[in-house]
Amino acid sequence: MKDTAKKILSVKENSIAWEMDIEAGDELLAINDEPVKDVFDYMFLTQDTYLELLIRKPSGEEWIIEIEKDEDEELGIEFEAGLMDDYKSCHNKCIFCFIDQMPPGMRETLYFKDDDSRLSFLQGNYVTLTNMSMEDLDRIIKYNMSPINISFQTMNPKLRCMMLNNRFAGDILEKVNKLADAGIEMNGQIVLCKGINDGKELEYSLEVMSGLYPALRSVSVVPVGLSKYRDGLYPLEPFEKEDAEEVLKLLEKWQKKMRRETGVNFVYASDEWYLLAGKEIPDEEYYDGYVQLENGVGMMRLLESEIDEYLESVKGSERETEVSVATGLLAGPFIGKMTEKVRRKFPNSKVNVYPIRNDFFGEKITVSGLVTGQDLMKQLKGKKVGSRLLLPVNMLRSGEEVFLDDYTVSDLEKYLEVSIRVVDSTGEAFVRAVTDDKELPINKRRQIYEQTDSCDSRQT
Repeated sequence: MKDTAKKILSVKENSIAWEMDIEAGDELLAINDEPVKDVFDYMFLTQDTYLELLIRKPSGEEWIIEIEKDEDEELGIEFEAGLMDDYKSCHNKCIFCFIDQMPPGMRETLYFKDDDSRLSFLQGNYVTLTNMSMEDLDRIIKYNMSPINISFQTMNPKLRCMMLNNRFAGDILEKVNKLADAGIEMNGQIVLCKGINDGKELEYSLEVMSGLYPALRSVSVVPVGLSKYRDGLYPLEPFEKEDAEEVLKLLEKWQKKMRRETGVNFVYASDEWYLLAGKEIPDEEYYDGYVQLENGVGMMRLLESEIDEYLESVKGSERETEVSVATGLLAGPFIGKMTEKVRRKFPNSKVNVYPIRNDFFGEKITVSGLVTGQDLMKQLKGKKVGSRLLLPVNMLRSGEEVFLDDYTVSDLEKYLEVSIRVVDSTGEAFVRAVTDDKELPINKRRQIYEQTDSCDSRQT
């Protein structure tokens, strides 16, 4: 990753920086005589109401700029590097790492493994803490970087060292206790691997982690993703329907215990478990305010609730429309159910739902966020699409119209000879995409499998 730390990309018009003649191409060297290492130094130092900025112009000339501002007032500067520093890469060799399961020949950023606590705070990424020193933890505490999302996997130190292929990974409890004692809130994740950290090991992990509440405010359990590119990697097996039922049964036991003791479920199953087990997605109360939404926990319940709410607020019509929706195999039946809800109020709206088999990564990958452009091309060619094809926003690279395999929306439109609309993840956006021609703006999307300045969710 090219180091573009502290280089200014743009300045917002009429902002403080703009008024002070700070320009794109300038370099920020220090604030109040303190060097700026990264974005957290910048965020912390610019909280003061009086600032002295040391700026270096492209000519090499250095300016000292005095600024008086309100405490929460931003300067209006955007930097070339989102962190104003190099991204911290992961030195673990986890047995479940999806990046190790990528095929060769893809763009370079897809092979970068980050384990950066700054991205956890800014974007919700999960970090293992294994690539952090006690000095790094002190910095988190100093800047009150809270909440931090932590990928635990297990609370068995020996097993954690094995799963992460890191002999230092077993000190997780010491680091978590240090953060908890300092008042740093945390969310946890367990990537469950069949026969490795499930069953009794999962039971033990939840017992230890529940003792960390309320500093550890939630834990999500997600199934490992297995692509077909696993030659030479640790032998892992996919979860089946019966496995999912057992996982949900164990989690429900702990949810009842924690709700009785704390008033919240504390531990949550990602949506994949319910779909795999063939069970109904729980009611909204189960998710306690959707504390793990970005990790695929409750996305379907929230979408259905938003669809119901929006449909109640609008007047139906007899207008005839026909559109198609492409999604992952796992979510196909659920999306079909949502289109039926729409048709009750818009009876002449026909929706073709096309679950896409993942030939690119392998059929064990069933989420929509990993559907590629070439699989869409092959499986939708010749299909009845209607006036437009709807694609969920999480299929695309952050901020761009590019799929994981570098095909673009434009490529797909030309190949299929159809108009394509990228649809945001809200219920309103879904209903409007099905029933009318007006596009809604897309919210900033996240991408979990690729290192960018905005990182995609586990949306199914």
